Amino acid sequence: MRLGLSLGYQTAWSTPADHLLLAQEADRLGYSVVWAAEAYGSDSPSMLAWMAGQTERIDLGAAVMQIPARTPAMTAMTAATIDTLSGGRFRLGLGVSGPQVSEGWHGVRFAKPLARTREYVDIVKLAIARKQVEYDGAHYVLPLPDGPGKALRLGFHPHRAQVPIYLAAVGPKNLELAGEIADGWLAVFFAPEFAAEQLGSVAAGRARAGKELAGFDVVPSVPMVLGDDVTAAAELVRWYAALYVGGMGSREQNFYNQLATRMGYGDAAREVQELYLAKRQRDAAAAVPAEFIDRTSLLGPKERIADRMREYAEAGVTTLSVTLFVADVESGIRALRAGAEALDLSGVGE
Repeated sequence: MRLGLSLGYQTAWSTPADHLLLAQEADRLGYSVVWAAEAYGSDSPSMLAWMAGQTERIDLGAAVMQIPARTPAMTAMTAATIDTLSGGRFRLGLGVSGPQVSEGWHGVRFAKPLARTREYVDIVKLAIARKQVEYDGAHYVLPLPDGPGKALRLGFHPHRAQVPIYLAAVGPKNLELAGEIADGWLAVFFAPEFAAEQLGSVAAGRARAGKELAGFDVVPSVPMVLGDDVTAAAELVRWYAALYVGGMGSREQNFYNQLATRMGYGDAAREVQELYLAKRQRDAAAAVPAEFIDRTSLLGPKERIADRMREYAEAGVTTLSVTLFVADVESGIRALRAGAEALDLSGVGE
């Protein structure tokens, strides 16, 4: 199992300079990849392109580039460009986002996300491989049949003809699709105790494509908080869990709430959502079960985190990407070093 670093996106309490310093330290420590995110603030490719010129070995992953935000051709251009300027270190993570962002921010209908993702990935692969882009799908038709457009191919020779593609997937059908058409899965709220069911869906998709699970990159983003007091460490993650389970999406369509329910926390998930949508965020955070936080995080002393890393590896994780809950860059650098030491201690590192 390898280590990665999930930076997320820019917030009121972070800066691009902070994220660069953490990425550079992860690079020095031998972390395999650094991931940048986007929602409706900072975008991921800009951050990754900036880091590409200031790092040496670490891969640069988009987690994710939003499908409704760009045409598939534009995504292919961006992926090929960053991969080339970084010397082949780019990983393209894709996701459909959610109904509120897709329709409220991008003005793109959220309907039929699985079918749209399949077509989108088809076109991205065609373009990066410098094949002539002609596509006749239900959602994308290239070139348009009733105008002056013509079939084109990527206008430069990229570093690689194939860039690793990852899907951010939560539900069973999405997981099957990731196994079928992608090279890896970007997971969230991943618990080793629940992994068999999720990876079963991925394996079903792999089988449909005539492939095995071996070689498929399983990449959960996992909160990591070091400290002697596990309960105190969990408190730092509680608000993050409440935001996703309670407030990320609508009452009718919250993928993370549905995931928590499938993991056996249905009653708590309903309570967290009711409280969060009633603008009682503090109560919602308090309602998140401590067990859910512990199962989906790396908490406590380095030795306990090493034990938990072994469980993640045994569950099938191939790249464990840590999300740091720290107050400043210096604390983040110490956490990155402790994470590398914990992986060594665990005995499951590559």
